[in-house]
Amino acid sequence: MIKIFNYGEVPNSEIFSRSNIAPDVEQVVSQIIADVIRDGDKALYDYSRKFDKAELDSLEVSKDELDEAFAAVEPKFIEVLKKAAENIRHFHEKQVRNSFIINDIDGVVMGQKVIPIEKVGLYVPGGTAAYPSTVLMDSIPAKIAGCSEIIMVTPPGKNGKVAPAILAAARIAGVDRIFKVGGAQAVAALAYGTESIPKVDKIVGPGNAYVAEAKKQVFGRVSIDMIAGPSEILVVADSTCVPEYVAADLLSQAEHDKMASAVLVTDSRSFADAVSAELERQIPLLPRAEIARTSIDNNGKIIVAEGNLSLAIDIANKIAPEHLELCMDSPFDYLDKVKHAGSVFMGKYCPEALGDYLAGPNHTLPTSGTARFSSPLSVDDFVKKTQYTYFTRDALERVADDVAVFAHKEGLDAHAKSAKVRFGKNK
Repeated sequence: MIKIFNYGEVPNSEIFSRSNIAPDVEQVVSQIIADVIRDGDKALYDYSRKFDKAELDSLEVSKDELDEAFAAVEPKFIEVLKKAAENIRHFHEKQVRNSFIINDIDGVVMGQKVIPIEKVGLYVPGGTAAYPSTVLMDSIPAKIAGCSEIIMVTPPGKNGKVAPAILAAARIAGVDRIFKVGGAQAVAALAYGTESIPKVDKIVGPGNAYVAEAKKQVFGRVSIDMIAGPSEILVVADSTCVPEYVAADLLSQAEHDKMASAVLVTDSRSFADAVSAELERQIPLLPRAEIARTSIDNNGKIIVAEGNLSLAIDIANKIAPEHLELCMDSPFDYLDKVKHAGSVFMGKYCPEALGDYLAGPNHTLPTSGTARFSSPLSVDDFVKKTQYTYFTRDALERVADDVAVFAHKEGLDAHAKSAKVRFGKNK
C-alpha cells in the first residue's frame, strides 16, 4: 500500500527520497564496451544471442523487413502515429534557432552559426515493452534540426525481428538506418562504430540501467542527451479532483517498471485516503499489476500539505519531478510558481499519458531531480553553435593595448605580443 505522510511531521529524508539505486552495473558495461571495441560486429551477434536469445542473419533492418512490418501494423495505429508525428513536428518547429550576425561597431563583425549535428544515434528500448513513441519523440527534432543521418538501434525479439510498431514509427519519422541491436553493446557500437554500424556524434534515447551506464561511459567520445533514471510522476491535486483519475495517473508511471516513482501532493488528508483506496482497487486490474504494485509499495508516496496548495507546489519544486500534473480547476494560477519540472500537465483533463504519445511536447525528460538544471529533449539537442569574429586593421589597433593589458595581467606575454606585433609594438 502507498505510504502517506503529513508534511512537517516526518524527516525530509523520507519525504524527498527517490527510488532505490539500481545495482552496480559499471563493471559489466565496461566489459561489454571493451568487447565491442575489440570484436565489432562479432560481439554484437554474440550479445544478441546471449541477452536477446536471437540468432541474427544480419544486424541491419532491410527495406523488405521495413515494408513487411509497416504492412503488418493496423491502419488505425498508422493513422494515430501520423497524427502524433504531426503534433510533435508542429511543437518542435517553434524551437528552431537562427544564426546571427553583429556588425554595429566599425570594422568589427561577430556572429554565431547554428550547425546541425551530422550523425545521431537513437536508442529505442525493447524488452518488457516496445515504445514507438520514443522513435517519434527523439527522431523528429533531429530531422527538424537538419541532422544528415539518424541511426536507430533497438533490441530484436527472440525471432530476430523488431516490433512492427517501432519500424512503422521509424518510417513515418524518417529514420535513415535501423539496426537490431540493444543494450550497452548498442551504445558502444554507436560510440565507436563497427563493420556494420557507423560511429555517430551524439546518442539520445532512454534505456535500462545498463544502457544508462553505457551512455555515461562513452560520454566524451560522443555527446549524449542525458542519463535517464526510472520514470517519475508527481501529481499536485486538491480535494475537488476525482480520486479515480488521480490514481489512474499515478499508475500510468508505476506500470513502467518496479523502480518507477509515483507521488501525490495534496492539501487534503481525506482526498489522500480516497486516492490510496483507489490505487488498491485499480492495481489488481492492470495487466502489469506486479510491476505497478512493487513501484507503488516501494517508491510511491502521498504527501499531505493540509489546507495549503501553495506549499504543495513548493514541495513539488523540491522534488523536481520528470512529470508534474497540476490537477486542479485553475492550474494557470500556479504555473509561474513551478520552478523545477521536466514537463507540466495542466488541469483535470490533461493526463501525463497525453504527453507520452500525442500532445506534441517531448517526452524525453530529465529525471532524478535533474529538472533543477536540465531540460526536455528539443531541437537544441541536435545542433551545435560555432562563433566567429572579424576585425579590420583599424579595429584591432583601437583595442590592441587593451588586449595586451589583459594578457599581461594573466601572465601570458605571447598573447599580448600577438595583438601588438601587427603594429610594430613588441612589448
